[in-house]
Amino acid sequence: MKRYWVNEIKDKVGETVELFGWVNVRRDHGKIIFIDLRDRSGIAQLVFTPQNEELYKIAETLRPEWVLFIKGEVSERPQGMENPEIETGKVEVKAVEVVILSQSETPPFPLDSAGHEIDEELRLKYRYLDLRRERLKNNLIMRHKVIKFMRDYLNDRSFIEIETPILTKSTPEGARDYVVPSRLYPGKFYALPQSPQQYKQILMVAGIERYFQIARCFRDEDTRGDRQPEFTQLDLEMSFVEREAILALIEDLYTELTEKIVNCKILKKPFPRFTYEEAIKRFGDDKFDFRESKNPNTMAFAWVLDFPLFQKTTTQEISPSHHPFTAPQERDIRLLDSDPMKVKSWQYDLVLNGFEIGGGSIRITNPELQMKVFNILGYSDEEIKEKFSHLLEAYAYGGPPHGGIALGIDRLLSIFANEPNIREVIAFPKTGDARDPMMESPSEIDKKQLKELHLKVEKDK
Repeated sequence: MKRYWVNEIKDKVGETVELFGWVNVRRDHGKIIFIDLRDRSGIAQLVFTPQNEELYKIAETLRPEWVLFIKGEVSERPQGMENPEIETGKVEVKAVEVVILSQSETPPFPLDSAGHEIDEELRLKYRYLDLRRERLKNNLIMRHKVIKFMRDYLNDRSFIEIETPILTKSTPEGARDYVVPSRLYPGKFYALPQSPQQYKQILMVAGIERYFQIARCFRDEDTRGDRQPEFTQLDLEMSFVEREAILALIEDLYTELTEKIVNCKILKKPFPRFTYEEAIKRFGDDKFDFRESKNPNTMAFAWVLDFPLFQKTTTQEISPSHHPFTAPQERDIRLLDSDPMKVKSWQYDLVLNGFEIGGGSIRITNPELQMKVFNILGYSDEEIKEKFSHLLEAYAYGGPPHGGIALGIDRLLSIFANEPNIREVIAFPKTGDARDPMMESPSEIDKKQLKELHLKVEKDK
């Protein structure tokens, strides 16, 4: 017999069905026992009566979160007993067979609430239980639908999805790298990618022309609500393209995604555009929310353009505003030698409801210009050769003009779902201080592993 999802039984009155799921609630009404059976699709009411003494005794033992197999006949609920709150609220299943597949201890916290009131450390320690709650299940389903839509949309527009390496080389791209020691090459290290930036540019040199990836990225930064040690982005690159074509593509993608998949309203179409200087003058920041009222179902997208190529930071007199591969605007190239801080770039950011959700640029493809930018940033010729020779050498073999963008999926989903932070839309996130209480990571490794990796650990005194 076919296994049915719970939400499929609403149209199966008079049929015998087989269901699998968890006990959500048990209600004993004297001579009748009701069990709400839950699977990923919803909840179905099961009915047990004393007429079947064996099944009735089993029903008396059932407790929340036990896992069951049920066979039964679907019937209409008695008039006045319908439940409009659930999809199967007009029907119930009269059980004829029950198998207890697994029993459960009492969960350490309730699963029938939104869960925001529960200590996060506890929720993440028992994340497999936390994910059973309706809110988080729906967040993961939305995540699946959003990513599938992105893939289908780009596939229909001649993009090729290509995976780039996770074990790569440490290069300065604005954040600390996570490093991985090499057993085979003592004293040498891989780095986990902060982004696929250089690989996707090299794919343009390879003639791919239109690339995308649902990319995992890793940055050893201090965490906060909208930041995690590892995160996911929609990463794409296009050859023979100017800024307008990239903005138009992403605007159309996000318009369809917002209206068709998550059913939210876009405040202004086309998306408003602000120069970096206009954004700072009007909003005081390049990440802003121009909604007058903060309705969570209204999405206020906007583009920020014409960023400075360089910026000053607390640690560096001059650093890239985006990354060192961003192209300067042609009219300002003459200022690179005399006044680099006045140079405008081809960087563009996408903001939504006060958050930056994506950023990209047209790239430098002229090796001499790239060398000049590296030199302005303070890299010596030896450092450039060590860190970036692969990219500069690739451009010597016919590199096309190209540009792209990286769009944060976790942050976008947290806004769509009206969640307070991105941990609520990630299946297995880290805590605010970058730990995984369920797996108890990060963790120490044994002396044998350290020896194989030619490493010694020095304890803080």
